[in-house]
Amino acid sequence: MPLPLSSLRELQALATQAGPAATLHTLGQVQAHGHSLPLWALSLGNPDPALPAVAYVGGVHGLERIGTEVVLSYLRNLVARLPWDATLQHLLQGLRLLFVPVVNPGGLLRGTRANPRGVDLMRNAPVEAHPPAPFLLAGHHLSPALPWYRGRAGEPMEAESQALCDVIRRELFGRPLAIAVDCHSGFGLRDRLWFPYAHTALPIDHLPELHALVQLFDQSLRHHPYVVEPQSRQYRTHGDLWDHLTLQVRREHPEQVFLALTLEMGSWLWVKKNPRQFFSRHGMFNPLIAHRQQRVLRRHHLLLDFLARAALGAPHWLPDGPARDAHAAQALDRWYRLPIP
Repeated sequence: MPLPLSSLRELQALATQAGPAATLHTLGQVQAHGHSLPLWALSLGNPDPALPAVAYVGGVHGLERIGTEVVLSYLRNLVARLPWDATLQHLLQGLRLLFVPVVNPGGLLRGTRANPRGVDLMRNAPVEAHPPAPFLLAGHHLSPALPWYRGRAGEPMEAESQALCDVIRRELFGRPLAIAVDCHSGFGLRDRLWFPYAHTALPIDHLPELHALVQLFDQSLRHHPYVVEPQSRQYRTHGDLWDHLTLQVRREHPEQVFLALTLEMGSWLWVKKNPRQFFSRHGMFNPLIAHRQQRVLRRHHLLLDFLARAALGAPHWLPDGPARDAHAAQALDRWYRLPIP
């Protein structure tokens, strides 16, 4: 069975297994290779908009199927624990969890980074990068035959991009705190947690809160493998969906703390350990050996679980007053030492 179909069926099966604790949301449909593929999201926990929320996203790029598998693996773990885990039941009373594991089912089916229309969904939002932005890699309007195509200038966002933004707006906007983590692969030898902005080297408004979250993570999981940094430290891009959503929250809910993270799994390490993967398009972005894939799935459960627990416990760590000022200074020193262009 093709990967997107098996992943979508598993998401549907998990919704059934979770019973009334879960809601399966239909966000739309896309066409690919004669298949009509649904865009689905699943939510768990308390829908009260006064409570925090965490979103787990995967499959934005069709080649990076490991992102979908990481999100589904964590969801599978939660659903299996629902009937007996009193701690999990308590957690779900106090927050909302949203899962969107297959944002780009057509790309997964075709084995391409872009969607079936040739558009890179992570270059598709109406956000323009400040220079310097690398030619092509930052996104362009030239042709879908070239990678990192943004779509035609002036056109609405792709159905998949719009569906993701719509469900994030509906489920996360307006809450006191919302965290999103989007699972990707394909950059470097280290696992990285990137945060906005991708289009500019300027810091986000809620940089102190993000620094407090990262400091909490560093203290709670002292030997975690992640490099945490703004994406702009590596390169700038047009059209980043999380920049777009962060800017929307800034305009519409300036009092809300919205922290968007991108988990960029370092797939070059998998190629280094198994050089034959270099000759496989999928091998450049996914672990192809079974035990290594299982290790990757286990590796990120701690991160995903930490984010849910941190969201529930936010009143105990969100900084205010002088503490917020101190976190702002520490964050600028940690991530923005170089002059901002």
